[in-house]
Amino acid sequence: MNTAEQSPEAVAHSYLAVWNEPYLVSRLAALKEGWAVNASYADPLMQGTTPEEIASMIEAARSHFPNHSFVLRGKPDGHHRAIRFSWDLVTEDGIRVAGGTDIVKLNSDGKFAEVIGFLD
Repeated sequence: MNTAEQSPEAVAHSYLAVWNEPYLVSRLAALKEGWAVNASYADPLMQGTTPEEIASMIEAARSHFPNHSFVLRGKPDGHHRAIRFSWDLVTEDGIRVAGGTDIVKLNSDGKFAEVIGFLD
């Protein structure tokens, strides 16, 4: 998905949709479509620098929390192709088990170029 003309909310929802995608093949396809080829992701626990690494990293995180979802917390904001938003990881019943804040940098084509994640 090209995010060049999207609001911070739309960018955040697009990002979280990748994390919530249950199928590795579909997740990898979404990463290849909406993320730059040389995109990078880093948080205190893991990092990836290719769509395949990022897809596998997400798969590993999801395997520890089956039947959980990532949901947006609060209102995303942004400037100069940088978007900041917070999220919660919740159970099927909506109970929060983790959360964090991510900073997404978009490239000139509106694709995800870099993500820096912080855990609460």
